[in-house]
Amino acid sequence: MKKTWYLIMAIVLLIVSGLAYGYYEHSKPKTDRELKTVRVAYLPITHALPVFATKELETADGPVHVELVKYGSWPELMDALNTGKVDAAAVLVELGVKAREQGIDVCAAALGHTEGNIIVVNNDINSVQDLKGKSFAIPHKQSTQKILVDLMLERAGLSERDVQIVEMSPPEMPSALSIGQIAGYSVAEPFGSLAIEMGAGKVFEDPDHLWHDNICCALVFNGQFVDEHHDLAKAFTKAYLDAGNYLDEHPEAQKEIALKYMKFKDPVIERSLQVIGFGDLALTEDRYNALVHHMTHVDLIKKVPSYSEFVDTSLLP
Repeated sequence: MKKTWYLIMAIVLLIVSGLAYGYYEHSKPKTDRELKTVRVAYLPITHALPVFATKELETADGPVHVELVKYGSWPELMDALNTGKVDAAAVLVELGVKAREQGIDVCAAALGHTEGNIIVVNNDINSVQDLKGKSFAIPHKQSTQKILVDLMLERAGLSERDVQIVEMSPPEMPSALSIGQIAGYSVAEPFGSLAIEMGAGKVFEDPDHLWHDNICCALVFNGQFVDEHHDLAKAFTKAYLDAGNYLDEHPEAQKEIALKYMKFKDPVIERSLQVIGFGDLALTEDRYNALVHHMTHVDLIKKVPSYSEFVDTSLLP
């Protein structure tokens, strides 16, 4: 009986100690570094370069400390953003708009880049008509890459009834193309340039001809984080935009920073950086209207959030 009593007391003490420690950890004053930390989710792609540059350009006495959190897929990243596991993310802008349509509290502050998308096919494809009956890959249904493919097919008098559109992880696309599993793909860089360097494919269509000034990725915040830490979110947005300008003014730094965060050979990185810009990251109302027009046209969205519902201009410098 005494042993049972001692065991119960030991368990109670452990629970009380755990609760006390948890309360202490939660209530203890945060350090200056913790108070200015922004957790930012990303995938290792060229489109996330402004986030990498923001991290590289931060200083110990600066207003923001960037904590980068790497993810392996867009759904995993969006789940982290939507649930507040991270404060912000470099993410496909369509995923942010779709989340907002579904009532999830997220908001955008800026673009991730301009241009930078690519459409690649295997060397036997010479026209859009050659894609009939074949598989064509995109990274996610809610993506600019999906919109570009639909516009390409539409211009040729085809649709998704003629070509099998499949979702595929970007790192798998070059090898899938090389073995004939797919006839082509639309993707964020550098995965298009990788196939070209491998000799597995060729550039097929200029995305700018399909959708001029097409936008793809954006800096999107968790709404609760913005509500609770507005000044910090605004400071991070400024640092992010400054990093974009730095990249635009220092092209030699683009490759150096990219190689630090992405494991690709120099020629792949160099080629991917030739087709992307970072100097104009404003998510303007005109750009947003073009985006949601295309999303509606290819049936990616039903109830379009207004510009002010999705873009928080109060975060801009």
